Amino acid sequence: MSNPTLSVSKSAGLTPLLGGLARSAVLAQLGKLRHGHLRLRERGQQWSFGDAGSPLLAEVEILEGAAWNLVAGNGSIGAGEAYIHGYWHSPDLAAVTRLFVANLEVLDALEGGLARLGRPLLRLLHRLNRNTRRGAKRNILAHYDLGNVLFEHLLDPTMMYSAARFEHPEQPLEHAQLNKLEQICRKLELGAQDHLLEIGSGWGSLAIHAATRHGCRVTTTTLSEAQYAFTLQRVQALGLEHRVTVLRQDYRDLQGTFDKLVSIEMIEAVGHRYLPVYFRQCAALLKPDGLMLLQAITIRDQRYAQARRSVDFIQRYIFPGGALPSLSVLLDTASHQTGLNLVHLEDFGLDYARTLRHWRDNLRQARGELAALGYDDMFQRLWEYYLCYCQGGFEERAIGVAQLLWAGPLARRAPLPGH
Repeated sequence: MSNPTLSVSKSAGLTPLLGGLARSAVLAQLGKLRHGHLRLRERGQQWSFGDAGSPLLAEVEILEGAAWNLVAGNGSIGAGEAYIHGYWHSPDLAAVTRLFVANLEVLDALEGGLARLGRPLLRLLHRLNRNTRRGAKRNILAHYDLGNVLFEHLLDPTMMYSAARFEHPEQPLEHAQLNKLEQICRKLELGAQDHLLEIGSGWGSLAIHAATRHGCRVTTTTLSEAQYAFTLQRVQALGLEHRVTVLRQDYRDLQGTFDKLVSIEMIEAVGHRYLPVYFRQCAALLKPDGLMLLQAITIRDQRYAQARRSVDFIQRYIFPGGALPSLSVLLDTASHQTGLNLVHLEDFGLDYARTLRHWRDNLRQARGELAALGYDDMFQRLWEYYLCYCQGGFEERAIGVAQLLWAGPLARRAPLPGH
């Protein structure tokens, strides 16, 4: 399976005649690195930038001169495109991301210059992916309907595509994901008397865990055709149709009231413009004495405004329509749009970095099998870059992941933040 958008990007950037100028421009910016150490080489030439004594070491080998053109012409997106096409290599992709996150002023400079010329087009393309009802379904299908077989190779047996909670560094990913599911259920104080609404089914693991371990009823919804079919099949195979209802509905079209509400890493697909709508709808669906838990990937508050104006590699190639909120934006939106009260907040971004390392290792181990299934080398390099790009961001705390627990205005029972 290939990605048709990448074939267009292969010729992006400057012409080969200006390759020397592109190299000089990029090297000039790299000379401003202050944190970490970058070793760069190209056909016998070597450069060293930053602090040679730093424990953060990133190594890059330029394999094709077109890499310079793409970086000079399209900044960080161009760097990703160049990697996907095999124009450069690194033994530790996540370290490359960490180094540039630690030197944001250099990264911002690379996004300027000639790269600025392409920004209006990228912003236009991103606006075309906004999450209207029709757009949200199209955007979800673009990522989650790449094939269940891809995610079966990438994820652990729980099929959880979100941050795990590790009790210790050596804990297997499957155990850490089950630990996450149980922590969520305990925070929500789920019991047999509860009807839980889940916005964003994934592949059904939370709904099944809540129904089987805590005895509650669950209504779960997704826009992904593949996830819907997979989850429904799991529910039927376990004989849980009387407890778990699987829907294919936009969150804006849901009706009824529920004792508890949960949404795990779905809000990133809502989009900045629709955050008020999302929170108002959640509050309307939750009983006044209910509890709502949201697990969300977040961006630093200090970078949120700039991120809203920008389009990054993930928005361009992985999650069309995606947008990371910041913690303050989530809290402000909830407080201004609803009567919900925040009762607990927990950040665990480094657990996400560890989760991503597991996924990256799974992807590498399955390379041959995925190739046989039609996922070509370019597609697999795209996903490797995406996973390492995110891992580096979490390790440098440029992005985080948090669980936020809200209580309805009439909730008086103390929740269990300590589990």
